[in-house]
Parts: sequence; structure tokens; C-alpha cells
Amino acid sequence: MTRIPFPSMKRPLIAILRGIKPEETESIVGTLIENGLTAIEIPLNSPDPFRSIEIAAKMAPPECLIGAGTVLTVEDVDRLDAAGGKLLVTPNVDADVIIRARVCGMVTMPGVFTATEALTAARAGATGLKFFPASVIGPAGITAIRAVLPPELVIAAVGGVSDKNFADYTKAGILAFGLGTSLYKPGLTAAEVAERARTTIYAYDAAIGA
Repeated sequence: MTRIPFPSMKRPLIAILRGIKPEETESIVGTLIENGLTAIEIPLNSPDPFRSIEIAAKMAPPECLIGAGTVLTVEDVDRLDAAGGKLLVTPNVDADVIIRARVCGMVTMPGVFTATEALTAARAGATGLKFFPASVIGPAGITAIRAVLPPELVIAAVGGVSDKNFADYTKAGILAFGLGTSLYKPGLTAAEVAERARTTIYAYDAAIGA
């Protein structure tokens, strides 16, 4: 099964901007990119998400990865493609959604919790897997399931992961993360997000020994 490769980036960290509005997208996304976070996920249960994705995709440098989370249908994949998104994150495993996104040239990271879900996503051609909620399954659980997965899959921990506990996961060889409220929540200013981004980058680099 051909997979869309995960792009090479200094830090495989995905900023999850749940609840962001189009009018604040440029300032928040710009701040994150300036501070070293070059993968941006805008969940589709945010206000006017495709407009925000379009704004982010147009302003971001080519090496950035902009896309959507909470993608549930093939129709949403097509709308994401039309908005210029190249990253698709889902809370579940839907082979039709993964396959359609792969046809559109998107990096795909479906949400999984069990070995069955992980292997189903891998068979559909997922680029990587979002283990969620990571706070429940933990580094040991992810590592156990990872042993039976194709080695080229990118493994990301999402849910309860922040600058406070990167080291718990990096010690287990888990280096990719999706970061939500530790980076952004509605009402934060660009300056506040910038400070959180700098704290996140510092903690991540320390955890991987950079």
C-alpha cells in the first residue's frame, strides 16, 4: 500500500487549534510558525473551519503542513482539499476517508487506540497514527502496539501530552505529538500563544536531547 510520506520537519509537533476563528487565524498561525511549530491542525468543529484552513494554507510557507482535524466524511476530505489543506487528522478509523485523502495527496493521521484499529488504518494506507487519548494508553501501551505495526508509520501521541511530560514518551521512542490546550485555547492572544510555543519548543528539545 502506497503511503504519503510524512514531511521532513525539525520537530514533528502538530498544533491543534480547536475553536479558532477565521479572524484570528493569521495572527495565531503566524505566531506558531515563527516560533517553530510548522504543522497546524484546525478541527472541523471550530467556527467556519474551512475558511480558517484556507487562510492558514495561503499564508504558510511551503514547508509547513496545514490541515484539519475531526474529519469524519469523504465530503469533508474534498472540502479540505479545496481549501488547500494537506494534513488530515481523524478521531477514528474510516478506510474510505483515509483512501480519499491519500488520493488527494494528503498526509493522514487517523485516531487509534487498539491494535485492531491501528492495523486497519495501516492497511488503508495511513501516513501515521494518532494514539488517543495518550494519557490513558500511555507510552507502554503505545510501544506494545507499535511492535506489530509497519515500521515506516509515524506514531504520534495526542491527548494529555504537553511540555510537562514529553520525556515520558520520548524515552519510549515516541517523538511526534499533537498539542491542544497546552498551546492554544479560544481567548488567548497571539502573544500568549507565542509564549506557550516557546515553552513547548524548549521542553521538546530538552526531551529529545537536542
